[in-house]
Amino acid sequence: MDRLSGLDASFLYLETPAQLMHVCAVMVLDPSTMSEPYSFARLRDDIDDAVRDVPEFTRKLRRVPLGLDHPVWVRDKGFDIEHHVHRLALPTPGGYAELAELTAHLAGQPLDRSRPLWEMWAIEGYDDGERDGLVALFTKMHHATVDGVSGANLVSHLCSLEPGAPPMGAGQDHGGFGREPSRPELLGRAVVSTATRRPLTGVKLLAPTGKGITRTIDRARRGTAMAAPLTAPRTSFNGTITGHRAIALADLSLEEVRRVKNATGTTVNDVVLTVAGGALRSYLEDRDELPDSSLLATVPVSVREESRRSGGANKVSALFTRLGTDLEDPLERLEEMSRSNRNAKDHHQAISADSLQDWAEFAAPRTFGLAVRAYAGLRLAEKHPVVHNLVISNVPGPPVPLYVSGAQIRALYPLGPVFHGAGLNITVMSNNGRVHVGVIACRESLPDVDGLAQRFPAELSALAAAVTGRSLAVVADPERADAD
Repeated sequence: MDRLSGLDASFLYLETPAQLMHVCAVMVLDPSTMSEPYSFARLRDDIDDAVRDVPEFTRKLRRVPLGLDHPVWVRDKGFDIEHHVHRLALPTPGGYAELAELTAHLAGQPLDRSRPLWEMWAIEGYDDGERDGLVALFTKMHHATVDGVSGANLVSHLCSLEPGAPPMGAGQDHGGFGREPSRPELLGRAVVSTATRRPLTGVKLLAPTGKGITRTIDRARRGTAMAAPLTAPRTSFNGTITGHRAIALADLSLEEVRRVKNATGTTVNDVVLTVAGGALRSYLEDRDELPDSSLLATVPVSVREESRRSGGANKVSALFTRLGTDLEDPLERLEEMSRSNRNAKDHHQAISADSLQDWAEFAAPRTFGLAVRAYAGLRLAEKHPVVHNLVISNVPGPPVPLYVSGAQIRALYPLGPVFHGAGLNITVMSNNGRVHVGVIACRESLPDVDGLAQRFPAELSALAAAVTGRSLAVVADPERADAD
């Protein structure tokens, strides 16, 4: 029996008509590399062949009677690819604006929980400004099924390294679907879990949690703790969200990101967060909304390598970091980002990798769902201190060209969920020498989302120019060069 972990199930309980908990992606395909002319029927059949034996694509939810425990996954014996892969065409001229509008509409639609929790839309007639006749494959998959890393891994079931080769996941052992339990068995297990296992687990978690709080207080006194939640300034996108979405996409040079990283001794993540901070600063400043203190971001962190848990799709934790939006100089922002990220990583490593998963086991389905709906209905996100301003994820992607049904992937833009209180999500993925930036927001909270996304390339250029300027200054100053 394949029971959802508490963390996986929590994404189901968090979902409301406005707060949708699926992750999306815009995958731009170039059909000119296909051995035969593109057809939707062929693409759909190839996807069907690739996913039919993969549990993540062909299992569905089964609820526990009375909502006493987390649901279980069972095989969808009536799986039909036509319920999951659909076809659309962009209206003329079929450019970026039309694609962004259509994908934002699709992102705002909930998934059907009676079927496996994913959908794909082949959007034909796209012109990215360099080539026409492209196909944008828009994907949606519920967060209960994947996190950032596992979602990227699932791409291997669709993609190949050469146009005519089978998908990289072909022939792999995908694991079984598990035995489908009877209703009495589900109810019996739920009663036992509620009465015994959960209370004992809670007692075991109290001691390590207390130690973690003590260590955090000590780090805060020494100035080496990560940024604290509930200390973020309020912005226009920190309130109650609606179900409407706005999407924008941008591209960066991975080579330029690495040049900045190597010249400053920082990391790719430091550079990405610095660029995001600069884009947000410029965006808010132009609207006379820039807070005096820095914005605070939640950064999801994979704990897949450190976790002791074998089950569950989501193996993530999170750290909080300030984005330096109060700093005008991009190089100063990068230096501060690097320092604070080192502290945040050290602090995060001192916390159990499974702490979030352990505590999520106590999420009671009915209570959790009612609490989320009450929180939204009472608009509580606007009445307490801001927990965090936004979510930023940086997901490593493929360093080589990949192909879907023989069509080369020209771009792969990831898009995460948005939440009440934090109506903006920025997700970044590297792909074959490029860095693709996906920005999604509540449309009412941040209507000009493209005005934010298109600042990313300019901010990276400004940071690179600042790094070059400092290097030239060092070379021009013999005394400083000798000191270095």
